[in-house]
Amino acid sequence: MSEVVEAAGGLAAARSDEVLTRYAGAVLGTYGTPQRVLVRGEGALLWDAEGRRYVDLLGGIATSVLGHAHPLLTAAVTSQLATLGHVSNFFATPVQVALAERLLQVLRAPEGSGVFFCNSGAEANEAAFKMARRTGRPRVISALGAFHGRTMGALSLTANPAYREPFEPLVPGVERVPFGDVDALAAAVGRDPGAVAAVVLEPVQGEGGVVPAPDGYLAAARQITADAGALLVLDEVQSGIARSGAWFAHQLHTPGQPGLGLPDGVLPDVVTTAKGLGGGIPIGAAVALGERAASLLGAGQHGTTYGGNPVSCAAGLAVLHAVERDGLLAAATGVGAALRARVDELVAGGGHPLLAGLRGVGALQALVLARPLAKEFARHALEAGFVVNAVTPGAVRLAPPLVITAEQVAEFTAALPELLERTEPSRALGRTA
Repeated sequence: MSEVVEAAGGLAAARSDEVLTRYAGAVLGTYGTPQRVLVRGEGALLWDAEGRRYVDLLGGIATSVLGHAHPLLTAAVTSQLATLGHVSNFFATPVQVALAERLLQVLRAPEGSGVFFCNSGAEANEAAFKMARRTGRPRVISALGAFHGRTMGALSLTANPAYREPFEPLVPGVERVPFGDVDALAAAVGRDPGAVAAVVLEPVQGEGGVVPAPDGYLAAARQITADAGALLVLDEVQSGIARSGAWFAHQLHTPGQPGLGLPDGVLPDVVTTAKGLGGGIPIGAAVALGERAASLLGAGQHGTTYGGNPVSCAAGLAVLHAVERDGLLAAATGVGAALRARVDELVAGGGHPLLAGLRGVGALQALVLARPLAKEFARHALEAGFVVNAVTPGAVRLAPPLVITAEQVAEFTAALPELLERTEPSRALGRTA
């Protein structure tokens, strides 16, 4: 690989300042200035161009569920690429069919279900939006705080005005209701239920600050949409593929136990997924659960050149196999429990007034801060060797690889008091250190 980089400009051994200078001269500034130049990873660890080590607590934004350089994922992708790399969607491949079947299996899909493969979460949500349009109904309801992607259709579902307004007018007919408010959702649908094509929700609002749906909310949404003859679309791009401690976050609920939403035997009409599905290899999927949803996109009504690419599908199969083989559903739950135990201990013991608590499910969590200092915290964390993300002004997202070790989690939680103190010294709050 270094030979390829060398042939393309001699960057394999370059220092960060040189790479960043050339980055600024060649790459559009869509994401601002990169925080670091990363050159290597192993498991839940990363190294930059100067050899500094970091514990990865972000996982490529909830994507690298197997961490970095995972041997099974590496072998699957390499073997498939050496066999058959791309054939377009005019042809089928065994690996594409196998991954579709496995996804339907873990989603407990009924007969007549089907999978549309694409390249990203935004594209998966575009496909779901098209399914909604095919009902012939004009209204689509999403939630305040939602993020569904930045392509024009997905952006129409996204709540953040700063993302939407520069590109308006967007797709018409989208309305937003407060997330988690059953009465507001029922009222919105009830104004003209026959015109509602779909309700689109995230079981956990990732970009909204890692906010899980309240208990019973998704079950109520299922009943409301069923009564109206509308689709229930669940965006599990960030919360899916074992991150929550279940294959998909909407499956966390079982009878007699608290959870996010759906009782056994009740399913959404469409689930969208991406991110963790490829473990870092681009792939997305819109899964139509049941014959009605599966019939909404017929031949020639949607497509993408790379959809079902055999290399990406091989990555997806490797990820699903590793999750099952290595017990990563339980590992995700364990990560969340370890983080919660330490945060609860700090909050209960008055560890630092900036820390208000922890919010999330499984290995998708957010440190909740008492003041809007998430960016400052993330900066200090990176300087100390921890990759985290200021997802909102008052929330720091933690979405590590599911292969992160207990020792690596403990390394971060042990540093947490000092990181909080660096972010906002307790003396500035009228306390003694």
